[in-house]
Amino acid sequence: MKPSCLSPAKRFLPAVPLALVAVLLLCLAVGCGSSSSPAVSSPDRVVDAENPLQVTATVAMVADLVRNVGGERTEVNQLCGSGVDPHLYKVTRDDVLAMRSSDMVFYSGLMLEGKMADALVKEARKRPVIAVTENVPEELLLEPDDFAGHYDPHLWMDVSAWSQCVDVIADELCEFDPEGESIYRRNAESYKRQLSALHQYGQASLATIPKTSRLMVTSHDAFNYFGRAYGLEVTGVQGVSTESEAGLQWINQLVSMIVDRDVKAVFVESSVASDNVEALVEGARAKGHEVKIADKELFSDAMGAPGTYEGTYIGMLDHNITVVTRALGGQANQAGLNGQLQTKP
Repeated sequence: MKPSCLSPAKRFLPAVPLALVAVLLLCLAVGCGSSSSPAVSSPDRVVDAENPLQVTATVAMVADLVRNVGGERTEVNQLCGSGVDPHLYKVTRDDVLAMRSSDMVFYSGLMLEGKMADALVKEARKRPVIAVTENVPEELLLEPDDFAGHYDPHLWMDVSAWSQCVDVIADELCEFDPEGESIYRRNAESYKRQLSALHQYGQASLATIPKTSRLMVTSHDAFNYFGRAYGLEVTGVQGVSTESEAGLQWINQLVSMIVDRDVKAVFVESSVASDNVEALVEGARAKGHEVKIADKELFSDAMGAPGTYEGTYIGMLDHNITVVTRALGGQANQAGLNGQLQTKP
């Protein structure tokens, strides 16, 4: 379904917590010291490879989707870099300047960028600010017990669900730049075919893990969608948001679970400190059980280094799928679906 044509400010609001909606609407209604929201319209200038749309994206997973759909007609600036935790990220002066110089801003939504909300609301008065998850059906969203009142934002861990965000981006780019519609639609369809192949690879590879080994223990609960999509039981030391702290009682419970179920490997993440996972290893060893930390970190809230295969969304998930499969006793090519993964630890 194509997003309705709302003012930039109102298009931001669906991803803002409901308790804040009334306050934000009042603030926007009185202007908060600025002029009323401009209508969403195409730029006055010509858009092409030499004069691309200037787009800002909050996190790498969103930026990569926009790059794939926008192609040469977009130039994408990404706020959160490799290894940066978006749950804790605070907007800098440079970030504000980047958004102010942009034609459009895309963000993930579902409260992933919680500390960026104020800046996004302010920018929504002046230009389109779009949550790529805005049209994902609620029945596909998870609401963990320790995140009551909010949905789990880590939707990109289910490739089939995240692929639904591609059409939102295509629709918005077409609305802003109608002359590029055929390009945006073609790019979107091509990219969705690649995502479909990746999702099928995930299903096939992770299905080879023995039934007795299908427990995935990670640094924090970023992999709930991953577990649902690919048939794994997932638990994290920390909660959905990395702002939560792992309690000693919960760590002891996880140690007992690892020992009782003879878990062979646990996982750390590139954007989360490894201390708590290392505590699990030590706790299990104290009980006479050897569990290893997988030889490669998983990508959860951030992708790999820019310019690498793992620095793309497809490479990120290819890496996660392949590392988890092999660490838990399944069968997967070490170089992954497309043979491009780094094979050295």
